[in-house]
Amino acid sequence: MKKPIYRRVLLKLSGEALMGERGYGIDPKTVTYMAEEIKKAYSVGVEIAVVIGGGNIFRGMEAAEQGIERATADYMGMLATVMNALALQNALEKLNINTRVQSAIEMRELAEPYIRRRAIRHLEKGRIVIFAAGTGNPYFTTDTAAALRAIEIGADVILKGTKVDGIYSSDPLKDPNAKKFDTLTYMDVIRYSLKVMDSTAITLCMDNNLPIVVFNINKSDNLKKIILGEKIGSIVLNEVEEYAGVQEES
Repeated sequence: MKKPIYRRVLLKLSGEALMGERGYGIDPKTVTYMAEEIKKAYSVGVEIAVVIGGGNIFRGMEAAEQGIERATADYMGMLATVMNALALQNALEKLNINTRVQSAIEMRELAEPYIRRRAIRHLEKGRIVIFAAGTGNPYFTTDTAAALRAIEIGADVILKGTKVDGIYSSDPLKDPNAKKFDTLTYMDVIRYSLKVMDSTAITLCMDNNLPIVVFNINKSDNLKKIILGEKIGSIVLNEVEEYAGVQEES
């Protein structure tokens, strides 16, 4: 049996990943599917932490544009991520996987407070740790929270599960001429405004040499295959051998 190429990973999921075909909220079947995919990856012997967004329930940026004060809207979005984290925890524990939810906003009846050393200890004991409530601060996205938590716990890579199979020059679901990039540098992502993660998250990963793999989470076994070393999706690194970069339009 193949051995995992990573010791510890952080999986980033958007809130939208949990709503399935619904236009809003949490789809139990989709959450169960996500839990099953995580279990397959976990079964090969890798330590897994998860950060989930809250866009399926509440989007702070959109609410701010509609008149809610930005900091308040962001805190409301953080609470949405806690709901998603609890839903994923429930699905994982139904599969007999021990989990812990750690929240950056203290709510002891629902989750542990985020404590870095405790999170690492849980991972070392074979528990899956789900980080909720973003960074606990407004004006920061859950992408930034994922980058920050990955660095704090010493993850080897961020695995960003999306609806598409990698990074494209434009949205492949809307543009049939979109070009896929198998490998990119952080600077390319920033320079060409590629929608991988926000610039704060990308800069954090670049400064700490933390690779990002973007892949299609909706294709069964992709998560496990990446952890076992298969080249799936797109990867962002500091330096890429034999890579010419994104070509500017003439």
